[in-house]
Amino acid sequence: MQSQERVWFPFVGPYDPCPPERIKSYVIPPNLTMGFQPCDLPQYSAMEALGVGTLWPAFFSPYRSNRGRGRVTTECRTESR
Repeated sequence: MQSQERVWFPFVGPYDPCPPERIKSYVIPPNLTMGFQPCDLPQYSAMEALGVGTLWPAFFSPYRSNRGRGRVTTECRTESR
């Protein structure tokens, strides 16, 4: 199974007014890496499926909240007078 997280390195210009973010990441849905849905995939029980939001473990994608890791801001404040 492939990782659902993708990483990219944005261009950092020499005259950017904000501190650069050197590494950015995003998560893709698991159905993008599976060409078709094969027969006889393993299934969660009904109660587990309600808890995780899908019947098939192959299509499960965990949600990572930013609340516990501190708030990430993308604001850049430049003062022009």
